[in-house]
Amino acid sequence: MAFDNLDKPEGLATLNTHLQDKSYVNGFVPTSDDVTTFEAIKTQPEKKHLNAHRWWNHIASFSAEEKAAFGASTGAAAAAPAKKSDDDFDLFGEDDDEHEAEISRIAAENAKKKAEKLAAAGKKKEALKSAVVIDVKPWDDTTDMAELERLVRTIELDGLEWKAGKLTAIGYGIKKLQISAHIEDEKVSVDDIQEKIEAFEDFVQSTDIDTFTKL
Repeated sequence: MAFDNLDKPEGLATLNTHLQDKSYVNGFVPTSDDVTTFEAIKTQPEKKHLNAHRWWNHIASFSAEEKAAFGASTGAAAAAPAKKSDDDFDLFGEDDDEHEAEISRIAAENAKKKAEKLAAAGKKKEALKSAVVIDVKPWDDTTDMAELERLVRTIELDGLEWKAGKLTAIGYGIKKLQISAHIEDEKVSVDDIQEKIEAFEDFVQSTDIDTFTKL
């Protein structure tokens, strides 16, 4: 159903009257007519056009994808329900209850879809991590192992977290540094860590990976 002059007060007044007994342009289910009418209105209707104002806010709450999924136009607005006589008056308003239930169901479905989209957008991919123990061998027994460990811990990389370190005897009075670290697999390469450690060439003879364990 098409409405004229929706950018003028008289046009909005016609739409407001039309929506007096309807949730949507064609009744109680959203269709493409709601999208067409919504897009024809330049600004949000004033509250004096209460029905149009309520309807406009509701349609605005749908995403573009949700609006695109609205059903096709029926070609004419659904007829307003005939006024009941006193003889067939429904004390419990079953028809109204059904309409309200349908509106609530649609609103609940839309709210659920929005929540799922927000959750999917906000959910971060959990980083895969590994625990690695690196053997750092000095040149000889005169190497300052405390300084060597200090230098190793100065290496900073995004996704690298140094853990405990210890000295282990390897013979002839020489000790190697065994230092552990947690790394994020997608960010840190063990080869890069070894290269940076071996760059301290006055202290380090070589490095080896003692253990590599997925966390």
